[in-house]
Amino acid sequence: MKGEKRLEERSLKVVDSNKTFFGKLSKTLSKIIIPTKIGINGFVINLKRNNLLKAYEIMSNSKTSDEEKKKVISSKYQEAYSLYLEAIDKHIMDTVYKKVKTNTASEFEKEAMGNYYKITTLKSTDYVEYKYQKQKYLIELDYESLKLNTKSKSLERYKEFYLTQMDTFYKGILKNYSVKLAECSRRINTNVDVYNKIFDVLSEYVSKILYIKMQDENSLIEEKIGNEIHRLDQFEIGELDAKDYIEKNMVLLGISRQVFTHSLPLVAAEQCYNKLLSDTRKLIVRTTDEKVKMETYNLLLDLLEAYDIKLLSGKVYWEKIDEREKYKRFYAEYEKAETSREKEILFLKREISILDSNEENKEIIQFYKNRLISYGVMKSLKNNCRTSNKFTKTNRKAN
Repeated sequence: MKGEKRLEERSLKVVDSNKTFFGKLSKTLSKIIIPTKIGINGFVINLKRNNLLKAYEIMSNSKTSDEEKKKVISSKYQEAYSLYLEAIDKHIMDTVYKKVKTNTASEFEKEAMGNYYKITTLKSTDYVEYKYQKQKYLIELDYESLKLNTKSKSLERYKEFYLTQMDTFYKGILKNYSVKLAECSRRINTNVDVYNKIFDVLSEYVSKILYIKMQDENSLIEEKIGNEIHRLDQFEIGELDAKDYIEKNMVLLGISRQVFTHSLPLVAAEQCYNKLLSDTRKLIVRTTDEKVKMETYNLLLDLLEAYDIKLLSGKVYWEKIDEREKYKRFYAEYEKAETSREKEILFLKREISILDSNEENKEIIQFYKNRLISYGVMKSLKNNCRTSNKFTKTNRKAN
């Protein structure tokens, strides 16, 4: 649309998706966007915001079936939306940029402008992410300002628009990363940075959006995934080790299957689970402390249940028919298993069957076999074969 296009063509509007920067944003917001008593809630931005909310409410509540009227309503909303974001962006550029230029900015403000300069690179290398991050940042900025300076009634009116837009942005960003994963899968080595970005976006969405939605008494989020969301609280205390990161990302992936089914499709989730499984196998092998090793192994079993049972059971398209048939046999046996040990044995057998018998997997496969031996499922046979070190060469006579 014309309004949206005009917005996207402005040169300096999106902030780098660096998680640390966004984390600092809410804590030190007053340093950057309230340099005067007027602050970001100045007359112009208030006016543009009110116009936007009116247009948004008209569009949301419209029940007309007339296509022409729909286009008019949508066009007015897009124009109000564009002018609103431009007003926020202009305020930031007129305050922070000028302070940095005149060398009167704080360290935080200098860092903020440093992130702005990274936008140019983001715009030229990944315009899709640029587009979503730009809008997400500006709206998030205004929302945080409203929380600090506005009465609850005005904030509640804005919140519906804010949550709707944030859902759109996060879904767009995750869909973009899913495409990147698909592109990477065609190459030998997948860029680890793509996985990290996915997990960071999921974590940010839970902390910034889902917690707001859970406050709504009519929301079903608490009932559906409340336990998983609260499970993440344990990772907010202290420094996380390698096992903690894997477990946290496993929980985030589980949540994503409820809220981002289409934006992070099964094929992308499958790649993310395989990355976590690979990291966990390596961690088991290199861990020397027996207690920590077994804790990591139990995490692996949780991951296998989430991946092999919860995820793959819903997989429709399989590239290889034999893999699908093999999985069906495994799943049928799993459904018959009654004890946790029986299920563990099935997971171990499946792991051994699907992992390549190469040098990289040698140690973890032996670890699996040792577990099966301890359960009496597999026997350890000694090699009693002897080879003499003396050889005699004999010539056969031709018949």
